[in-house]
Amino acid sequence: MGEIVVGIIGALVVAQPATASDAVRLIEKVTKKSDEIVIPYEKYELANGLTVILHEDKSDPIVHVDVTYHVGSAREEVGKSGFAHLFEHMMFQGSENVGDDQHFRIVSEAGGTLNGTTNSDRTNYYQTVPANQLEKMLWLESDRMGFLLPAVTQEQFEVQRATVKNERKLRVDNVPYGLTPERIAEALFPEGHPYSWQTIGYVEDLDRVNVNDLKEFFLRWYGPNNATLTIGGDFDREQTLAWVQKYFGSIPRGPEVEAPEKQPITLNEDRYISFEDNVSLPQLTMVFPGSYARHSDEAPLDILASIIGQHQTSLLYKNLVKTGLAVRANAFQYCQELACQFVIVAKPNVQDGVTLSDLETIIRDTFSEFEARGVQDDDLARAKAGLIAPMVYELESVNGKVSQLAANETFTGNPNQIGTDIERLENVTKNDVMRVYRKYIKNKPAVIASVVENGKPEQVAHADNWSRYKRKLPKYATVDKSKLKYRTPVDEFDRSIEPAAEPAFFAPVPKLWTGRTKNKIAVLGAVNNETPTTVLMFRIKAGQRAEPADKLGLAMLTAAMLNEATTQSTAEELSNRLQKLGSFMAITSGAMETTLTLKSLTKNLDETIEIAAEKLLFPKFDDADFERVKAQQLERIRDEKKHAGRTASRTFRRLLLGEKNSVSNMDIGTEETLANITLDDVVEFHSTYYKPNAAEIVVVSDLNKRALLKNMTHFAEWRGEAPDAPPLMPFPEIEGRTLYFIDRPNAEQSQIIIGKHSLPFDATGEQYRLQILNFPLGGAFNSRLNLNLREDKGYTYGISSQFHGEQEYGFFLASASVRTDATDASIREIIKEIVKYVEGGPTDHELQFAQSAMGRINALKFETPEQKLGFLSKIQTYDLSKKFVDEQKTILSSINRSELNGLAKKHLNVKDMIFVVVGDKTSIFPELERLDLEIVELDPNGDRIVAGESG
Repeated sequence: MGEIVVGIIGALVVAQPATASDAVRLIEKVTKKSDEIVIPYEKYELANGLTVILHEDKSDPIVHVDVTYHVGSAREEVGKSGFAHLFEHMMFQGSENVGDDQHFRIVSEAGGTLNGTTNSDRTNYYQTVPANQLEKMLWLESDRMGFLLPAVTQEQFEVQRATVKNERKLRVDNVPYGLTPERIAEALFPEGHPYSWQTIGYVEDLDRVNVNDLKEFFLRWYGPNNATLTIGGDFDREQTLAWVQKYFGSIPRGPEVEAPEKQPITLNEDRYISFEDNVSLPQLTMVFPGSYARHSDEAPLDILASIIGQHQTSLLYKNLVKTGLAVRANAFQYCQELACQFVIVAKPNVQDGVTLSDLETIIRDTFSEFEARGVQDDDLARAKAGLIAPMVYELESVNGKVSQLAANETFTGNPNQIGTDIERLENVTKNDVMRVYRKYIKNKPAVIASVVENGKPEQVAHADNWSRYKRKLPKYATVDKSKLKYRTPVDEFDRSIEPAAEPAFFAPVPKLWTGRTKNKIAVLGAVNNETPTTVLMFRIKAGQRAEPADKLGLAMLTAAMLNEATTQSTAEELSNRLQKLGSFMAITSGAMETTLTLKSLTKNLDETIEIAAEKLLFPKFDDADFERVKAQQLERIRDEKKHAGRTASRTFRRLLLGEKNSVSNMDIGTEETLANITLDDVVEFHSTYYKPNAAEIVVVSDLNKRALLKNMTHFAEWRGEAPDAPPLMPFPEIEGRTLYFIDRPNAEQSQIIIGKHSLPFDATGEQYRLQILNFPLGGAFNSRLNLNLREDKGYTYGISSQFHGEQEYGFFLASASVRTDATDASIREIIKEIVKYVEGGPTDHELQFAQSAMGRINALKFETPEQKLGFLSKIQTYDLSKKFVDEQKTILSSINRSELNGLAKKHLNVKDMIFVVVGDKTSIFPELERLDLEIVELDPNGDRIVAGESG
């Protein structure tokens, strides 16, 4: 993590050579000066047009490498939607000098993390690795930029096309409200507009093309002159530039790429659309056309969205959520390169008879209220602070800084935009906000989308007056392979040789300090001098573990009530104070504890902690707040049941841990148990368990121990002792090779979980060794399970396995969302892979891969304040030695195949495992019955269905 540099733009040094070679040209250098926030960098250009940005940060021995191409779904042709995203997948399949799927292996083995993302306007690929692995990352990125196409096959294309289809089903078709963005975009933008389709694309478009279409897309857009290479972290400047020239300099320039024209749109009338979905509540979405990213109206519209519909200070919260008319109501601006949208989303409290039509009326009345009241001083102060603070916090990581530099260069040609962006917000006036309200919102047409429950078309806000059009697709013309003109680089070195890494320098474990507050609360801290910020977590042993079985959800409900009014302030007043400070605070509850996490600029820490103390110690527990919060939690419970993955996970835990143990259920409870909870129960739970002897604090700050503990005086008068939580009931015996099935009619995919009981968490014992055992099986992208089901078969978007350990229990599980027609085949393949792994154990290569990947990744674990906080929290939760990381290194380096083989036979016996499947019974049940498994049908609550009953 690096220092936030305060300064204005430094001197621009133009057209000076950066190295002995004239091929790398220095364009500009930005350095620290004065009092404005800036990310220092040097910008270069290669002869082939590749833009290179370097940001040095020596604070941690890591580097972040990002390659951003100025191409997203907006560059696609009509009828070929989804190409940019599909190509992102293909870029990980290997290139001429990097084998199939070896990109993941090489980066993981180096101790790094990697990914790629695509949106409407750009595609980026990035890796964070230990600093000694930089040359290898540049070799990898350059090989797929210059040598991808010779390695791309029709077979790879087919597998990744299937993977993208699975991703669409997982994230769009099989998710409540998942189709909403697609339907709104179709109604909002004219047919053929670059934003009229989604980045994931239409399945029919993916089905009508072949690998040559994809190659043509690459040749058009993936040239070095349409890319920005950004490197941040601990590196030697001269050596890095030499590597950049070596690996990227020979790649020929691609076709010229012009910046796309802005295409904001207008509507001539409101467009009402609707569709039915598998949802627990109807939802209203109103979308007004806006400007475009970085337009002068973008910042005022961001502030308008904050005033209208963000936080407890907003007008929509006051008029809809606070009154109990809606369980959710918020507003935001979604900006893209070519056009922006001003969005409002609300869900009604249908239990009180509130309709989508009611919500639309109140939203429009809220606009009128806003116009009458105008913009207040506090509106501007809190909105600006709330928008600027995250921009500063993002600079706490090399990743965050590199991402900003890369995006700013891609879209503006100027990496140094953060100061400009902050200035744009700071300069917004009340008149600006009112002006954009009148320009884009007042009496302006919008798309109003109603998502209603299946079989309840009467729930729509208004009858549809716009219908989906039949897409006008051009006649598909096959791309002639012979006409594809490859651009072949010519090198003076052998690219097939993988660069060796320099000697590693391992990141030191954060230096810790311990202390106690005046009322004896244990504090574990670490100093982080790189930014003037503090992140702190109160951990209170008041979680689900302490709930009575007939009042599940009590801990979460209590935590939610702490986000409401206190005896000293309203919720709105507290929210106003936090926003104006630029501080963030969240209170939530889990299986074992309730946590209050806060983040603040250190100069505002004392007042932020004062607010935390007021929330924790002096809640008002108002009746109206209780009824509203309880209704919101009830809706969360109902919504959970609509998600196949959550249903499967909840059922799996309940089967293994037993319904009599509170931790086997959702932390938000069930409809039945929530109905049993009264406000008196919440008051009693708080008075019983929220005591200093049950609390601990972890903190990472630029303050030293003495100064930090001084800020804890707000808790000095907190007294009392909490009892221990009741002991867990014995876990039930499970019948292995039993498949528990939950019907989800018309599901696009099946959710599968396979697992069994295992060991509680142990950082240096057998449970840690099980994590090493699992890595080759299902703990990495290149694991056996994922290579089989995703890369070879195309059954799933991804599958993983893990040995999960808590303080008192643990379990092994493998989970995936798979194609409906491959449900039984997926189960067979998972069983086959586990059995084969038990019989032979990991190979020598797999063990070496696990040791390298798990050992080297520690360099990445302590960069940001949040990462350090998580590390401290683990030490505190499990009472770990400060040297446990060194002990893990010893275990990892010394473990052998024989030991792992024994652990596999002991802990991965398929005969001891249960299977949970959530899917469409009509489609998959006959095939499931052919498996050598006993089948038990359950209802969505996880209760057995008696023969003859319907699920």
